[in-house]
Amino acid sequence: MWETQLVETERGTFEYFTYGEGEPMAVTHHYSEYNANGNTFARALAEQYKVYLINLRGAGNSAKAENEEEYSMEETVKDLDAIREALGYDKWGFAGHSTGGMLALVYALAFPDSLTKIIVGGAAASKAYGEHPDCIYSTSNENYDRIVYIMDQLSRPETLREERQKLGYEWALMSYHSEENLKRSMTKPNSGKTCGPRLDYFRQVEYPKFDLTSELSSIQVPAYVYTGKYDNQCPLVFGEEIAEGIPNSEFWLFEESNHFPYSEEEGRFSEFVEATVR
Repeated sequence: MWETQLVETERGTFEYFTYGEGEPMAVTHHYSEYNANGNTFARALAEQYKVYLINLRGAGNSAKAENEEEYSMEETVKDLDAIREALGYDKWGFAGHSTGGMLALVYALAFPDSLTKIIVGGAAASKAYGEHPDCIYSTSNENYDRIVYIMDQLSRPETLREERQKLGYEWALMSYHSEENLKRSMTKPNSGKTCGPRLDYFRQVEYPKFDLTSELSSIQVPAYVYTGKYDNQCPLVFGEEIAEGIPNSEFWLFEESNHFPYSEEEGRFSEFVEATVR
């Protein structure tokens, strides 16, 4: 079980969960809410790092937002850096998967002196991923109508827990290379339910203007980028674009994974995590 703690910062109180030993590594997703079960991605990192799995503003027992702009990536990385400072670290690493990976890019651009490295997986540097026909969020993808319905239902607080679980499973199944891999992942403790207000802000406000491609070359901290070969949320070309755009980067391709290599290829992902320490 992960250790649950609260930290007081100049920007409010934030809830986080710790596990592992080693260099400090902050981990979060842009619109997920965690609990003491931890998270599969964060647990893989805890093999080599002391992980701080953070509930962002509006999630769990962290500070509430006074206005929706506080859900933006720009404000979120300010919160993250305030947490770093309150915990007493001059620098720490940051790892994010999917929109957490997008957040890593924003963090590295805004606070390069606060970071030892970034780990970016299953991500993209612009909204172009959502227009790619292989992406389930693209209007030209066969899953588009269904995924919009699922996100709408998960964003509604009145959606019952049982229905949330069914919809969450359906969404996850679209992003696993096999259902066997998904079922195996579900046997392990995990958390990360959707935080509706944060998801809504990302979809409606942040996503339409998201584009960091021209700024990637300005990222100077070491970057470790990974993508699943069959990723249908952020297709492979977008992971390659991130790695090619950042001067000091290393790219890993997971040949037998969709969106979740840390669950589908656990052994090789452990090798990847070890490589980020070396």
